[in-house]
Amino acid sequence: MQAKASAPFLVEMPSIAVIGASKDRSKYGNKAVRAYSQAGWIVYPVNPKETEVEGLTCYSSVSELPETPDFASFYVPPAVGLKAVEDVARKGIKKAYFNPGSESDELVEKAKQLGVQPLLVCSILAIGKKPSDF
Repeated sequence: MQAKASAPFLVEMPSIAVIGASKDRSKYGNKAVRAYSQAGWIVYPVNPKETEVEGLTCYSSVSELPETPDFASFYVPPAVGLKAVEDVARKGIKKAYFNPGSESDELVEKAKQLGVQPLLVCSILAIGKKPSDF
């Protein structure tokens, strides 16, 4: 008697929007794209001044993403983040990393009011990587 082959199943990889993604490999917005890509995540670079970052299509805003990522990671100044967090909330992203230098009390409070859980930690460290490795 032959063993029945089990049906293949799909494992959905986590996804993240990197807001402030950069082509400049010395910037944290680029290091995050590389760190998450190498960790197997689906990465959506977001920067209105770029069309591609590390070989990935770059979107001008979160609202243009083809799906709703599991997380957002902010690598922009707080003033820019105040506008971007509105897009994050409208897109339905529930958790956002506010990396060192991107956070402010006003931004964190606005995220909470919009239903976005603020994560106040370096998003690269959050996946067990070190920014200095990139």
